[in-house]
Amino acid sequence: MAITAAQALAASASDGGSTRLEISVAPRFAAGDRIRTRNINPRGHTRLPLYLRNCVGVVAADLGVFVFPDTHAHGGDQKPQHVYSVHFSAKDVWGREGGERDTLVVDMWDDYMDPA
Repeated sequence: MAITAAQALAASASDGGSTRLEISVAPRFAAGDRIRTRNINPRGHTRLPLYLRNCVGVVAADLGVFVFPDTHAHGGDQKPQHVYSVHFSAKDVWGREGGERDTLVVDMWDDYMDPA
């Protein structure tokens, strides 16, 4: 049975619209690991902010396994992978413009990161 867009939206809103998956995928990183974000320039959708490309950060927490939006937004597969909360020094991101004691905390998918 087909559903309307309004029904799909209502169903998504009722469960929070989460893309979290309850499947087992081996994590690439753990809390405390230093990572470097990839310097990618995809043709389509990405949730990796331009200002964070090629920056070093520290994994604070593993948030679980989620659908990877970069492939899923274009009709591709879910490409399940871990999402991590990563801390970045504002100085490392914005140089001297960044506050000395300021940090950014960004949730990032595996595909955006490499070991530092």
